[in-house]
Amino acid sequence: MKGESSGLIIGISIGVVIGVLLAVLALFCFKYHRKRSQIGNSNSRRAVTMPIRANGADSCTILSDSTLAPESPAKSGRNGMSLWLEGFKKSNVVAVSGIPEYSYKDLQKATYNFTTLIGQGAFGPVYKAQMSTGETVAVKVLAADSKQGEKEFHTEVMLLGRLHHRNLVNLVGYCADKGQHMLIYVYMSKGSLASHLYSENHEPLSWDLRVYIALDVARGVEYLHDGAVPPVIHRDIKSSNILLDNSMRARVADFGLSREEMVDRHAANIRGTFGYLDPEYISTRNFTKKSDVYSYGVLLFELIAGRNPQQGLMEYVELAAMNTEGKVGWEEIVDSRLDGKFDVQELNEVAALAYKCINRVPKKRPSMRDIVQVLTRILKLRHNRRHHHKKSLSATADEVSIDMDQPEINTPVSISALADEVSIDMDQPEVKTPVFNCNQREESMDNADACEV
Repeated sequence: MKGESSGLIIGISIGVVIGVLLAVLALFCFKYHRKRSQIGNSNSRRAVTMPIRANGADSCTILSDSTLAPESPAKSGRNGMSLWLEGFKKSNVVAVSGIPEYSYKDLQKATYNFTTLIGQGAFGPVYKAQMSTGETVAVKVLAADSKQGEKEFHTEVMLLGRLHHRNLVNLVGYCADKGQHMLIYVYMSKGSLASHLYSENHEPLSWDLRVYIALDVARGVEYLHDGAVPPVIHRDIKSSNILLDNSMRARVADFGLSREEMVDRHAANIRGTFGYLDPEYISTRNFTKKSDVYSYGVLLFELIAGRNPQQGLMEYVELAAMNTEGKVGWEEIVDSRLDGKFDVQELNEVAALAYKCINRVPKKRPSMRDIVQVLTRILKLRHNRRHHHKKSLSATADEVSIDMDQPEINTPVSISALADEVSIDMDQPEVKTPVFNCNQREESMDNADACEV
């Protein structure tokens, strides 16, 4: 009797254990399928061929002859099990990025039902949002017809989850809910660099500020190349991907096309923005750090000339280079909106640096670290010149003060003579000295010294 009772207890125990295991397995499968449906398969949103995006617009130029999508079985040659495992990996990859996840309802409320549109990019519409914490953020929503897709969404979340630098845009959250893909960034109140260069709604950027912005961008890209482990290649450096905060500090944005240098350096299709693409990358399909350097060189010339690459910027530069030999005489391409208010020596040094960046031979281009050092030196020399000039003015003021302290010697002057002098002064035309209100961001030269090696 006791044996039968023991057998019954053992049987029940085994049944309970099996039931619990089945319940756990069922729950796991349910969560997996639910998560996969949210982050889901967005192949329908992707273009079959890879687009070359226009600067700040949704238009594209197809340079690839390939008609195979990234997940094409003919291209991948993977079996069903490997596809299932990859799907499982993709569905969980965002969750381990360390970036907070928000629900669709949270962002719907924060954007007042998506009515606060502030921009439109290749990814989709961008909305200004007020989070429940009081923080103001920018929300990018992946549009159904977006040229970017799930792959770019995952890339940006995973990369920005581990990349932290004051000259990179900060990703503060994401949403993968109800079939929607959204990225949440710190709000950059001054908008993009492109808007300041080309929009009539903004005052022209001063020369001083343009050099500071160039250094900010260089520091951000240098961090990607030399500070990140493994190194990251941005692949889409352009003026519309440079955002400015309230103090006009520049940050590099849009990492959807970025890749780690040690992974997949050879691309079957060309990705990037027309006008900024490295010719070597176009011919070999191989992107390197020097591909970013080329794009940065184009951006430098864009800052100098105030002209878009789609407006024949590089042809303009090459024509000027024939007369300048790449070193001096770059004044002819300077942005007319500067009205001649720039330092000629600085201009030639920055232009010569930019010309080295766009060298046809990648090995002859400087590294981003070299670029940071050159720009830091330029700004340090500027600081020293102005500091010396202030000292000279101060010394002159002291001399004037000493003269004012001398006893006044009154020389008798006839009233008629005084009247004649006043008459002469009144006849002279008034001379007005133009005052240039330089919107210059304060930059500590201690930080500049720290950047030099």
